[in-house]
Amino acid sequence: MRRRDFLKAVAPVTMLGGFRIDALSRLPFMGMLPGAADNDHVLVLVQLVGGNDTLNTVIPLEHFGDYMGARSNIAIPQGKVLTLQDNLKNGFHPSLTGMQALYNNDQLAVIQSVGYPDADGSHFRATDVWLEGADEDQLLTTGWVGRFLSDTYANFPAGYPNADMPDPLGIQIGSVISPVFQATVGTTAMAVPSDTEFYNLINGITEPEPDTPMGNELTYLRSVARQTNKYAANITAAAKKITQQQPYPDTQLAAQLRTVARLIAGGLKTRVYFVTASGFFDTHGGQVNPGDPTTGQHASLLKDLSDSISAFMNDCKFLGINKQVLGMTFSEFGRRIASNGSFGTDHGAAQAVFVFGDYARAGVLGQNPDLSGLNSQSNIPMQYDFRSVYSSILRDWFCVSPDDVSTMLLKDYQYLPFLKTTACNNTYTDLNGLGDSLIKNSPNPFVNNTTITFKTAGGHTLVQIFNALGRIVLVPVDQDYTGGTWSVTVDTGRLAAGVYYARLQNQSVQQVRTLLKVRG
Repeated sequence: MRRRDFLKAVAPVTMLGGFRIDALSRLPFMGMLPGAADNDHVLVLVQLVGGNDTLNTVIPLEHFGDYMGARSNIAIPQGKVLTLQDNLKNGFHPSLTGMQALYNNDQLAVIQSVGYPDADGSHFRATDVWLEGADEDQLLTTGWVGRFLSDTYANFPAGYPNADMPDPLGIQIGSVISPVFQATVGTTAMAVPSDTEFYNLINGITEPEPDTPMGNELTYLRSVARQTNKYAANITAAAKKITQQQPYPDTQLAAQLRTVARLIAGGLKTRVYFVTASGFFDTHGGQVNPGDPTTGQHASLLKDLSDSISAFMNDCKFLGINKQVLGMTFSEFGRRIASNGSFGTDHGAAQAVFVFGDYARAGVLGQNPDLSGLNSQSNIPMQYDFRSVYSSILRDWFCVSPDDVSTMLLKDYQYLPFLKTTACNNTYTDLNGLGDSLIKNSPNPFVNNTTITFKTAGGHTLVQIFNALGRIVLVPVDQDYTGGTWSVTVDTGRLAAGVYYARLQNQSVQQVRTLLKVRG
């Protein structure tokens, strides 16, 4: 077994248009700092292993009748949905009280329908895609964070630790290091168990390895971990500086986040932390308890997530690091629109992503999916490529130049303004003046041809057509335009009858239009 395969096997398989704008949204903070290695910003990645059900997490109140019709045996009753400040279109699962408070306190952004084209629904492959920042058909040996860290810290690992960067570039709270930290030079992170177990690692206390081929790989992993003892003095000193923290729930996720807060507050310069939510979000059956859809497996998972993040944010404020920290949740995919007969949901495509922190722009970016008619039997169509989220974090949180972002992520991706302010003095084009109906088609339904009409503010404009499974079947527009309204006639003769989605992307704006092809 190759070492990378072993790492993957034992790693956890494991607005503008909707954002509230305030008077402080364009003010700089913490100085105008020139680059990723020069600011003190920290990113905390929270992985929800298994594929979280978006529609029961962020509930589309504006389409509540269609939502109830698509999943009547698991739908959250409207009276139980948590309301959101200045937002009548969406609500939260009743277990998300902590995250509701963060949203209402202007500390939580929601990005709708995040995914990637041509997803195949495999836990293993989808996890690799998200961690690597890869296309579905692209096999990479590096992770997106690893590329960012190794490109930012020149010549790493040679000459590290040093006076400018005396600490690990990344830290995984857990027993092994995620492929997200892999770079061409090797891993850019170390694994640190949560709380008291942390001291066993830095003191070299481990259980004996089994006398098997897997044991040989474990010996290798532990030797790598012991090499990180050169960081042990700084990490131990940072941990010991913090003698008091705010209360946390008694869960694995909360313990991980408590350790993260402790190390950041203790003065570590580590840039990215990675934690894994407790439990498994693969809710094919038993997602809810029959008779009370506000309870069950999913409710427990979301309560742990919400309470742990809320406690972490409260602790960060207590420790004085709240302006330094940004967090993001992700899962390998979302789940189907329609529920199944086992009080659950099956593998889907796009999902909602949460971004939390004092500088998250409170609001919901993107549209609620259309759940009416035949759409209810589809996957949630992708509105935003997940690498657009990564790209925007690198630009607006770590001050990476757009050219360098493209190198780290291997392509250019859409810029999304979900941070209310940055240390990077970035600007974006406000496209709200374009209106709500940016893309339409006629006729609809259609047989063999339809004309797509779209508005663009100018620059690169993309129109992709996806089938109901989330796979790209046509790309009728992919070029630069001058601002205005344009039309293109699309030959759909080779497509089977059914539901399709046309996705328009132009700068920081996107919109999805449902298409219906019928038999002639």
